[in-house]
Amino acid sequence: MKRETPNKRMMKRLHKEQYLSIYWTGRDSPELKYFPKLFKKTKRESKEMGSSFTPHAQGETELLKVIQTGKRKKKAWKRMVTKVCFVGDSVTRKPPKYERFIRPMGLCFKKAHVTHLELKPTFCLPILGIKKNPSSLLYTTLGVITKGTVIEVNVSVLGLVTQGGKVIWGKCAQVTNNPENDVCINGVLLV
Repeated sequence: MKRETPNKRMMKRLHKEQYLSIYWTGRDSPELKYFPKLFKKTKRESKEMGSSFTPHAQGETELLKVIQTGKRKKKAWKRMVTKVCFVGDSVTRKPPKYERFIRPMGLCFKKAHVTHLELKPTFCLPILGIKKNPSSLLYTTLGVITKGTVIEVNVSVLGLVTQGGKVIWGKCAQVTNNPENDVCINGVLLV
């Protein structure tokens, strides 16, 4: 059997006297006995609340598909956008290895068929950007186009002029169809 050195004995005694006494202070009070019950109650409530919030999480899973990377497919920090989106010409892509959100080129659109309500014809105009997507803020930041999205289009081709004589370059339009189903973007020019 191993013998304890005097130094170890002294450290144990100090530990019992000082640290344990500080650590165990107030453990006998009735308020502290109530804490575990309170903790279990809040945990139960949070589980119940979590079940009611699942529809919101489903919307994001509908938009983004988890891509597993790495040699053994253990890393799961990449997401693939599964809806129609817009990526501008000025956007520079990161190398594919470091890209967080992957937007397939088959789902990226550059032009939209926009109808002018007063003039009545429909024009195929290039998209300049996305102003607002009513579905979600995440949809707006990722550039996802759904029904009701407000996009900015280049209307310089139409020859619209302001009262001062300047050519109007960009104007907002609202998407009227579901681009996922129709494979094109139709919209109405907001006047």
